[in-house]
Amino acid sequence: MRIAILSDIHSNREALDAVLEVVGERGWDELVLLGDLVGYGPDPVYALETAADLVDRGALCVMGNHDEAIAFNRGGMTENARTAASWTRERLTSAHVDFLARLPVSLTSEDRQYVHASAERPGEWLYIRDVASAERCLSSSVARFVFCGHTHIPAIYYALPGRRPICFQPLANVAAPLSAVGRLVVNVGAVGQPRDGNPAACFALVDTQRHEVSMIRVPYDYEETVRKIADSGLPAWLGMRLKIGR
Repeated sequence: MRIAILSDIHSNREALDAVLEVVGERGWDELVLLGDLVGYGPDPVYALETAADLVDRGALCVMGNHDEAIAFNRGGMTENARTAASWTRERLTSAHVDFLARLPVSLTSEDRQYVHASAERPGEWLYIRDVASAERCLSSSVARFVFCGHTHIPAIYYALPGRRPICFQPLANVAAPLSAVGRLVVNVGAVGQPRDGNPAACFALVDTQRHEVSMIRVPYDYEETVRKIADSGLPAWLGMRLKIGR
């Protein structure tokens, strides 16, 4: 089985289109969206309607914290995120908001759990940034593999039985093994706003036959997205982040 896993699209049409083109070329048996479909970017309607179409065709999709904030008018975000959430909400229909509101915070498929942030209290949007948080995530799940996003930085945490996880920074477009004996937390990076210093969109491609996962980097026309952000009146920093990958 080939599983394509996308997270943190953040209303970035150019990045989403580029990634879906590559996903289509490589082929997939299961497609998963790990939340934060909206927020930050200039094309929320396109991102939501594309996601809804994918779900109608069998894709799995979970809620992210930006999705929740926009659907339920929640606070607790940075100033730029609040500004983008308010701007986004004004452009969505009730059907768009209802789609976001009905998304689950966690889904399981066979031995894989899909969450936006962490399996440790998924709706509280905890970050997995170190071994300790990865260990708590695994302790909160019965799945062998937990796939998440939220930090916008790709990472893999390997945990052998009875041992603490070890963090591994995967190389772009190079397959990393899925352990046959241990458990893993895999952060798939971000499609719409990478923050690892590489502006190219990122998604994960899992091959269960080969027992491997690859972080696929996809260059896209981020200058067009930056132009749209500027034209929309959204904070300029949201566009600058796309250029620098931070």
